[in-house]
Amino acid sequence: LILIGYRGTGKTTVGRLAARMLDYSLVETDAEIVRQAGISIPEIVKQNSWDYFRDLESRVVTEVCRRDRTIIDCGGGVVTRQENVRHLKKSGIIFLLTAEVEDIIRRISSSSQRPSLTGDKSFTAEVEEVLKERKPLYRAAADFIIDTSQESPHTAAKMIAAILRQKAARGSSWRDEDPG
Repeated sequence: LILIGYRGTGKTTVGRLAARMLDYSLVETDAEIVRQAGISIPEIVKQNSWDYFRDLESRVVTEVCRRDRTIIDCGGGVVTRQENVRHLKKSGIIFLLTAEVEDIIRRISSSSQRPSLTGDKSFTAEVEEVLKERKPLYRAAADFIIDTSQESPHTAAKMIAAILRQKAARGSSWRDEDPG
């Protein structure tokens, strides 16, 4: 199972809950990048570049897509590289978590884990700009969409678990059906 979406949409929280419900492991691609690099994401970007970070991210995506019974919590920009999307689509069901801009801002405004993506724009303007840019990429990659402004993390995790169990009970490939 793969979770994609912008920062603050609840991927990590929902991923942890769904992993417990399904007895799956959870891997956060950003945490795996930090573990492998030995430094924080802001330091990776400062010392190298965003392109270097995206190269690390692509390598990690390739690695984690080989795992079974795993929920992959992807960084928000994973969809900016089509090679990542191809690996993710081959690996499992992709759930896009979305949220209203106001909710995203409220959830991530105090975080210092990621450097600015646009440079000199206000925090709100940056979120709006990046979301506008990535929204079509997220939607093109997604098999299912869950709005976390409307659903609690627990409900979102239950929805994910139910979809997986439904697919398993039918014995069908989840790619054979309309994603709804």
